[in-house]
Amino acid sequence: MTAISPLDPHRLYRACDEALFSFSTTDELSDSGALVGQEQLLEALSFGTGIRRQGFNIYMMAPESCNRHTLIHRFLSGRAESEAVPADWCYVHGFEEAIKPELLRLPAGGGRRFRASLERLVEELLQVIPAIFQTEEYHHRLDELNQQLVERQATAMNEIKALAGAEKVALLKTPTGFTLAPQKKKDVLDAQQFHQLPEGERAAMEQAIERVEARLQDVLQQFPLWKRETQQHIQWLNEEMIMFAGGNLIDELRREYAGCEPAIQHLEAIQQDLSGNVNVLLAHMREGELPASLLTRYRLNLLVDNADMQGAPVVYEDWPNLARLMGRVEHHVEQGALLTDFTLIRAGALHRANGGYLILDVQRLLQQPMVWEILKRALYAREIRIESPENVYSLASTVSLEPEPVPLDLKVILIGDRRFYYLLAAHDPDFGKLFKVQADYNDDIEVSNESLQRYARFIGWLARQQDLRPLTRCGVARVIEYAGRLASDQQRLSALTEHLTDLLQEANYLTENNSQAHIDGEAVERALTTARKRAARIHRRMEESILRGSKLIDTEGCVVGQVNGLTVLDLGNYRFGQPARITATARLGTGSVLDIEREVKLSGAIHAKAMLILSRFLSQRYAAEGPMPVSASLAFEQSYGMIEGDSASIAECCALISAMGEVPVNQALAVTGSINQFGRVQPIGGVNEKIEGFFDVCRARGLAPGQGVIIPAANLDNLMLNREVRQAVAEGQFCVYAVTEMDEALALLTGLSAGEADNNGNYPAHSVNGRVKLRLARLAEVQKKQQEDPGTEEKAP
Repeated sequence: MTAISPLDPHRLYRACDEALFSFSTTDELSDSGALVGQEQLLEALSFGTGIRRQGFNIYMMAPESCNRHTLIHRFLSGRAESEAVPADWCYVHGFEEAIKPELLRLPAGGGRRFRASLERLVEELLQVIPAIFQTEEYHHRLDELNQQLVERQATAMNEIKALAGAEKVALLKTPTGFTLAPQKKKDVLDAQQFHQLPEGERAAMEQAIERVEARLQDVLQQFPLWKRETQQHIQWLNEEMIMFAGGNLIDELRREYAGCEPAIQHLEAIQQDLSGNVNVLLAHMREGELPASLLTRYRLNLLVDNADMQGAPVVYEDWPNLARLMGRVEHHVEQGALLTDFTLIRAGALHRANGGYLILDVQRLLQQPMVWEILKRALYAREIRIESPENVYSLASTVSLEPEPVPLDLKVILIGDRRFYYLLAAHDPDFGKLFKVQADYNDDIEVSNESLQRYARFIGWLARQQDLRPLTRCGVARVIEYAGRLASDQQRLSALTEHLTDLLQEANYLTENNSQAHIDGEAVERALTTARKRAARIHRRMEESILRGSKLIDTEGCVVGQVNGLTVLDLGNYRFGQPARITATARLGTGSVLDIEREVKLSGAIHAKAMLILSRFLSQRYAAEGPMPVSASLAFEQSYGMIEGDSASIAECCALISAMGEVPVNQALAVTGSINQFGRVQPIGGVNEKIEGFFDVCRARGLAPGQGVIIPAANLDNLMLNREVRQAVAEGQFCVYAVTEMDEALALLTGLSAGEADNNGNYPAHSVNGRVKLRLARLAEVQKKQQEDPGTEEKAP
């Protein structure tokens, strides 16, 4: 087996050469790199916003740390500028049914103008209507109609009187009306006198009275009809006066809004309502002044005003509850009762974004009760219905309004993590029908000369967005190197802008304090250092526990069954590596490997899987044709929390092999990596933090010869180590080894050849594998003797 050499320092880091850039500061750069590396995202957004078919709404999959709201708003604003300004939406009083306000669609800017016109109309009506009913002409015509009724009644009664005189019948007026009595020589006869008359004369008088009474009844029956006719004429007079007062004003508005059919129809409805409610107006005027609230129904509620828009609207709703998204109907309290009308209808984000684009955060959307289902219903029906939660679930019986639905035509862009997309796609069948366009943000960017130039422009754009000082070429190069560290990849750069923005702001602060005009590489480096120092309290305390001996970690010497593994702790905005002691024991047994972490339920499923793979690897290597006569145990020492992952597989396997073969392991080396069932080493995460964590412990104790870390060769492209580690490697004080096979790690840790099997499956006696096989053979002999003579006690082989 070829000896493994330490990695050269240049393999531990990808430096960015500032000579690649021709600018002096980022002020010379354009903003064309603002969406660097997001070609696929832009293509998806262009498609989603361009296709005008139902269901082709957009889900933008992007982490929060990529400044996703700014990016999508920037893209949509640029696209919306060239699109048509949508119409204004207004609500007016429902003259046919008051609880159902009617919807008006007016050209952009027309709503504001029409609202002002109706306000003037109402104000003028409040002045003109009382005045018109106080004019001399109105009172003269009213008196004339009343006088005509009186004269008509008088003429009819005179005719009755004349008939009564001719028939010799007296017409007498009583408190209850009129009565007829016989009359002789102008004297009214009483009943006794009337019965003393001769029968013939009495009969003639009775017939005369009947004739006069019949005529009198005919005339009296006409009186109510004549009065109703007069009242009708008065009504017509009142309507004529109303039309004279308001008709001219309405006719002026008709001419002003000629060609705008919704406005014309509403003006006609106002005119008809004025005419139909003239008695209500007069009743209020008899009691005093005409109240302004009586004419509120003629006003206009401008729900959405697009007068000042330049292109289609782009709306982001940061708190998408039901009222803020779908609109609401407000109420006011009057004498203990909740009252409302069409003027209290308020628009939601869907109304404001109608005809354009609505941006919603999917996590905040799903946190609001009922909103997701009601949004889906609106998108399916392509209309916005304003409903209160109480009415949706029948929780209250308060009478409310039922506004006419607003036709819906917009693009909804949901922004969220990938996990929300896949959860919704898996559990909500409506999601795939309504959000057909998947726009996936690229978290990192491939390194090339072209992409580096664009990334430099991207950094300059970030600085300008935050109103920061420009960066020098050196500063840009250092930020690009940090972007590579964020991506944990020498061939890629992170596109997550939040961390980059934080770094630029801190570097800008340090630059200001030093009264410098530009952010240079030194300011960026100091910003990185100070940021880590602020967040490193727990890291320092844990390192201190190792140095004081509270946590047992050896960095020198050789020990059987003991290996330094490497772990990563993530504390939100701070990640760091820490060595962990992994120990193993091996004794006579039945081939089982006891994972103590798993037994006490301190390990996760991935770690349990790694242990089973490790166990199968050892069985296949050392006991392919039968059980291993050994029982082994494995533990993470002084670990009291949950352990997850498979990156300790190599360390665990080496500890077990060391214990089984009684081969000492060099404590100056730490190891990380995963293995498969054939002993191939697989890549792991957090490789930079793991190396730096062990290096920090070694440096704090004083670097000694031979100290270093073993990593998978597959992680070479992930190395972006800090300056201190690279310098120590360059000076030969620290080593980083890359391995592809388990045996290579064994050779480095033990200082012995791992050993290769011959055709018979035997290993060289002085190799690691040979020593394991010899130990297993001795254990097998002891096991055989015990089976032959159960009373024989085990002796240490």
